[in-house]
Amino acid sequence: MSGPGQVLVLNAGSSSLKYQVVDPASGAAPVQGIVERIGSGAARLTHRDPGGTSDRDLDADDHLAALAAVHDALDGSGIGERDLRAVGHRVVHGGPRLTRAHLVDDAVLAEIEHLARLAPLHNPPAVEGIRSARAAYPCLPQVAAFDTAFFADLPPAAATYAVDRALLEREEVRRYGAHGISHEYVAGEAAALLGRAPEVLSLVVLHLGNGASAAAVRGGRPVDTSMGLTPLEGLVMGTRAGDLDPGILLHLMRHAGLGLDELEDLLHHRSGLEGMAGRHDFRDLLAAVDAGDEAARTAYDVYCHRLRKYVGAYLAVLGGADAVVFTAGVGEHVARVRADALDGLSALGIEVDPARNSSDDVGARLVSTDSSPVAVLVVPTNEELSIARQAAAVLAGRL
Repeated sequence: MSGPGQVLVLNAGSSSLKYQVVDPASGAAPVQGIVERIGSGAARLTHRDPGGTSDRDLDADDHLAALAAVHDALDGSGIGERDLRAVGHRVVHGGPRLTRAHLVDDAVLAEIEHLARLAPLHNPPAVEGIRSARAAYPCLPQVAAFDTAFFADLPPAAATYAVDRALLEREEVRRYGAHGISHEYVAGEAAALLGRAPEVLSLVVLHLGNGASAAAVRGGRPVDTSMGLTPLEGLVMGTRAGDLDPGILLHLMRHAGLGLDELEDLLHHRSGLEGMAGRHDFRDLLAAVDAGDEAARTAYDVYCHRLRKYVGAYLAVLGGADAVVFTAGVGEHVARVRADALDGLSALGIEVDPARNSSDDVGARLVSTDSSPVAVLVVPTNEELSIARQAAAVLAGRL
């Protein structure tokens, strides 16, 4: 394996722990894996290295136990503490103060924990991941990279909600955005694909996974994004509705008797594609659409309609764009979503080439016609590489 320039990147979810050993300079990630179903009594570790893939069941009641298993798996691949430069962590919410990647000390960790009030499903697992990594790798610096950081300098017109100003300032309510690690990385890769400097480009970036968000990026910096105070706003997602009339929630509280916990469960787990069609995996949704399921068809149409609306809105915000960029699981792999979401937008300068769009090519690529004034790109995201690079920059004093 390579030397101590590598960064162990951890992405802790509520019941999972993804990891990669990444070389920030080359982008190589020779060792990676995931621990799933932490705390269920039936955890499982999948580990990949140059020698192949292995799976084994674990007794992992918490993230500390999961990371101990990861530590052992890395040791089996020849990766020990001496081979690593740092541990990098993905944290969803950095709030108004953590607006760049930070070396984690007790104060930074306390702030991340405090911000669980803004990201109750996302920040607590990150805190557990950081604590576990500090215990497992006591000699390594821990660096936190934040999904909200890319959007910290959104223009006030985009960041401000039209609600009582004093109340919002007191509660630190604004548009923070999310998926910023991905949006920033993809915007840079899109510029490289186009052979132009980020500073001269206007891009609409669509991060479409189980969670989904859009960003309008001008000159390498975001000027608007679809997610808001939390990751609940914006595009239709696997289990989240995205944009929603807040009056619906008041109506459900008053007339359906739903309490706060029930509303939170509804918004996070029983909405979006799952709520409309009873399935949140896009492969299952498309199979149901093709089988003639009307609920699935409607859900798919709502999904594409919302995408088309955001593309049009962000073209207006940007005053025109050089490219629309698709990334993440759905954005990278589902050609029909790209085609259907952009269908009928030739008057706005967007023309998808059917053959390019439906090809089996992988990697960053152009899928628009040669004559399309606005390029349509597919750019695979690599949040782990971005986190590793941010960690290296923090340690080098560049952030």
